[in-house]
Amino acid sequence: MAGQLSAEERPITSQNRYSAIIEAIFSAKYTVGQRAIDFEREDIVTFAAKLNIALPKNLGDLIYTFRYRTELPASIRTTAPEGETWIIRPTGRSKYRFVLVTDVPLIPNANLAVTKVPDATPGIIAKYAFNDEQSVLARVRYNRLIDIFLGIACYSLQNHLRTTVTGMGQVETDELYVGVDKSGSHHVIPVQAKGGNDRLSRVQIEQDIAVCSEKMPSLICRPVGAQFMKDDLIALFEFEQQGDDIRVASEKHYLLVSPDAVTDDDLARYRRRL
Repeated sequence: MAGQLSAEERPITSQNRYSAIIEAIFSAKYTVGQRAIDFEREDIVTFAAKLNIALPKNLGDLIYTFRYRTELPASIRTTAPEGETWIIRPTGRSKYRFVLVTDVPLIPNANLAVTKVPDATPGIIAKYAFNDEQSVLARVRYNRLIDIFLGIACYSLQNHLRTTVTGMGQVETDELYVGVDKSGSHHVIPVQAKGGNDRLSRVQIEQDIAVCSEKMPSLICRPVGAQFMKDDLIALFEFEQQGDDIRVASEKHYLLVSPDAVTDDDLARYRRRL
């Protein structure tokens, strides 16, 4: 676009080298009208050398950054048709694909009502917890928020499940729960958690659904996202797949408070929600 420097022309700094590399990969492979563009991890090495940029110590961090931490560069985003956006999907071991999808950010609805929950987090955990995904997972686990949100009995099965999925390669789920409902049906609940400036990603949700389908096909898959909004306020989402899209099936916001902070007025209001 007019007024913008290309990846080759822009001065390279530690802040923009990831952008320069991903821009160069996209630009070299993209033609107008394309909706999917394949590339490999080795392309990161190739284009870093062409741009005379020092390679990241962890090549995977470049992909992670544009999936979960920040938007793709403007030069890539502006090629997407109105109402769509580019994402990066895994397609196998060290293989990826830029794909155009409907632009629906997975962010908390600021207008949603808040539900107070007496905070059952052990004091020593609360004292030393960080504002990251591990802190979110700990708060969710100690306060049984998955049970409350989904209305079933849930049990944490494994943290940081790393496995492989056909057509995707290696994937990771932050925490995996299993649950049982009042009819006796069994559920599998993959949970993705985000704190700080990280954000929930549809790619992770797609991977979670694929893990459930391939590894536990007889269980009901209920993919969940957990997002720190501020302090002790946690947004929980349940997702479902509709065709090629990931949609929010339900969303609730839970505020962890001391027991005496849940007032009679609060309880009366919650009863009216039933």
